[in-house]
Amino acid sequence: MDVDGEVEHDFFPFIRQYKSGRVVRFGAADTVPAGTDAARTGVSSKDVVIDPSSGLWARLYLPAGRQGKLPVVVYYHGGAFVIGSTAHRPTHEYLNSLAADAGALVVSPEYRLAPEHPLPTAHDDSWQSLRWVASHAAAAAAAVAGPEHEPWIAEHGDLSRVFLAGVSAGGNIAHHMAVRAGGERGGLGVRVRGLLVIHAYFNAEAAASPVGVMREKAEALWRFVCPGTPGPDDPLCNPFSEAAGGSAARVAAERVLVCVAEKDLLRDRGVWYYENLKGSGYRGEVELHESVSEGHVFHYTKPGCEQAKALHARVLSFLRQE
Repeated sequence: MDVDGEVEHDFFPFIRQYKSGRVVRFGAADTVPAGTDAARTGVSSKDVVIDPSSGLWARLYLPAGRQGKLPVVVYYHGGAFVIGSTAHRPTHEYLNSLAADAGALVVSPEYRLAPEHPLPTAHDDSWQSLRWVASHAAAAAAAVAGPEHEPWIAEHGDLSRVFLAGVSAGGNIAHHMAVRAGGERGGLGVRVRGLLVIHAYFNAEAAASPVGVMREKAEALWRFVCPGTPGPDDPLCNPFSEAAGGSAARVAAERVLVCVAEKDLLRDRGVWYYENLKGSGYRGEVELHESVSEGHVFHYTKPGCEQAKALHARVLSFLRQE
């Protein structure tokens, strides 16, 4: 038997795993290096290692010519927890535009992917990165920055204006980071002004999920990325389940903006998240923005279309606290 040629799990267009353990990721090779986006936005970017032992790193985006301290947007990329990177070209180009137009310092942490690193590794990596960002606040207060502190954050970041954001699987992560930040233990020590959740990946039994083969595929993918899961009501994919223990009410953000797209398979789950967060006991303001006649993460692939411009304007308004 050719175990290296026999498929064990097939989740095209994301990932395929063979019985030998070999993994093939689709569309993951289009990555770009950090640098200066001279032709479009003038934004500079660089990669910073956070934890040499695990290889954890982040890409930082600094807009050109901005005066004073800048709000800090911690942004988690998407990819169903199995593909994607902050260095992926569409993500990189989007974050260049976001940093330039919002006048914000963007920190986009990389996180390890399933199946080699099953959930909750992505969430644990993301929390470590967020705590690393927040650690610069104490250094700033003491007017002492150690060698582990990143100069761009120390010199340009206003850590009284932190926003958490993410798209698709990154939206799931951003939610859980906001919950951890609001926990009784392990608080960040910085103020989270807003949580931005775009086309978020949740997979709850109670959500308006796909039916038939699509539903089976979605549940199989969840079990693939999180092998020890109890199922769709795992708190990692259903933050309002009984097992989640009301944790959504602890979201550490003053405001939440939930963005959905009309033709996205995840659209109804995004609306479900919005409605349930409003009813969870969370005391902040929750808003919903829907993009008409568009699909999942369309603003990456069609940034110039009218709905992408409208979404971008809504995100900028949210980050500016207008």
